[in-house]
Amino acid sequence: MTGLGEVEQRISDACVRAGRPRDRVQLVAVSKGHPVEAVRAIYHQGQRAFGESRAQELSGKYDLIGPDVDWHFIGPLQRNKVRQVRPAVSLLHSLDRLELAHAWMKGPGQAPPVLLQIKLGAEATKHGFEVGEAEQALGVCESLGVRVRGLMAIPPPATVPDEARRWFETLRELRDQLDRPDLVELSMGMSQDFEVAIEEGATIIRVGSAIFGARTT
Repeated sequence: MTGLGEVEQRISDACVRAGRPRDRVQLVAVSKGHPVEAVRAIYHQGQRAFGESRAQELSGKYDLIGPDVDWHFIGPLQRNKVRQVRPAVSLLHSLDRLELAHAWMKGPGQAPPVLLQIKLGAEATKHGFEVGEAEQALGVCESLGVRVRGLMAIPPPATVPDEARRWFETLRELRDQLDRPDLVELSMGMSQDFEVAIEEGATIIRVGSAIFGARTT
């Protein structure tokens, strides 16, 4: 079963189990690969935060949904696409290398805040800083003036949601070890495991298929 109402109920139930207030978990509806009409339908149900992972697709939807949409960029970002993404989003989830941090600070006005993407498993296809690189990367970002608001991770695939728990624990513990007052966000948990992520402290969850169904592209 899919749909925004179903997901909202599952979020509320997970917050109750974890003893956390519902307003400490932001739902980002992952709209990548879904047509404007589908995104607009979710918007009209009250959802305002949406996540895209392709610069061109974000640009195509940016002015077509609603004036108060809170756009997040959640995928790998090439430096030559920063100019498209930077003015459109309120948060970059996927600051995965220092060269991107340098590129992110170029342009007019204040750059939106970012999350450091952390590579939790030994997967060659995943992007991000190793756990042991996080403190140095954070220091470089701070020296550049990048506003780092927290951490993001995509854990290795799991056969059941609870298998992701240890990865979510690792990300939360890393955030706590870094011990910076501005590091308040943990972007972790997707359609298959967001309830476990909430139980382990996620402040942002990225949910696509559980809201929209299977992607069309």
